[in-house]
Amino acid sequence: MRSLIDILELDVTEIKELIDKANDIIANPVKYSEKCRGKKLATLFFEPSTRTRLSFEAAMYELGGNVLGFSEAQSSSAAKGESIADTAKTTSCYADIIAMRHPKEGAPLVAAMNASIPVINAGDGGHNHPTQTLTDLLTIQREKGRLNNLTVGFCGDLKFGRTVHSLINALSRYENIKFVLVSPEELKLPSYVKETLKKNNLEYVQTTDLDSVMPELDILYMTRVQRERFFNEEDYLRLKDSYILRPERLNTAKADLAIMHPLPRVNEISVEIDSDPRACYFKQVLNGKYIRMALILKLLEVE
Repeated sequence: MRSLIDILELDVTEIKELIDKANDIIANPVKYSEKCRGKKLATLFFEPSTRTRLSFEAAMYELGGNVLGFSEAQSSSAAKGESIADTAKTTSCYADIIAMRHPKEGAPLVAAMNASIPVINAGDGGHNHPTQTLTDLLTIQREKGRLNNLTVGFCGDLKFGRTVHSLINALSRYENIKFVLVSPEELKLPSYVKETLKKNNLEYVQTTDLDSVMPELDILYMTRVQRERFFNEEDYLRLKDSYILRPERLNTAKADLAIMHPLPRVNEISVEIDSDPRACYFKQVLNGKYIRMALILKLLEVE
């Protein structure tokens, strides 16, 4: 039995298999519509989520399975003080696989150590979000046709953005990737993530100026400044509008730039960009369902 807590638990061959499987699901949905008949997914969401939770639920339903679970800590026994370990052991009696989101880093790992069924980390604090990373990799592969030879710009909150940390770790294993890190000084990429880049001898540039680097980007990965990760409201209000992507900012961008965003968006991408063919963030949402279908099949060992 295998769980997925961190994207680095999957090697590049396994990632390719998942991407190939997701592409096959997209091409042949009917072939997969009964694959998980009789199987149950438990969604244990101790923190609010729209896309991730609905995406996991849609994935399981489209595989012919069923879903049970909760969408906030208050509607679980955690509100009475139940431990993560006991929640995992209990849920293992009812379901075949768990998707867990938790505000505390490491909680899904504790669940995986105590569950007798596979656990998928659906986001733990500012730490990991491996299925968002798989979603991003599938999107990049479908938009660019490759996962190597790319200049990838990350813009916004690079300090607390778990999606950014996970995607950098994942992409660092592919050839000829250059990272461009655009953020306010206060929200720079943490040094432990930069260590990964240095260890793999990867080229990266840090800047506060998005416009100056726009022409070289193959991918622009925008992020929101996350109010919930700030200790004080003044800092949040000062930094929240640091980078807003408006149509005129794309005048110098490549014609085949892929604009990505893990969502939810607040105001960092103008809605006018939505109709630009380079906008990929809603395609990303759909890709998330397909890659989660592929992952559920893999962890349940369904042929």
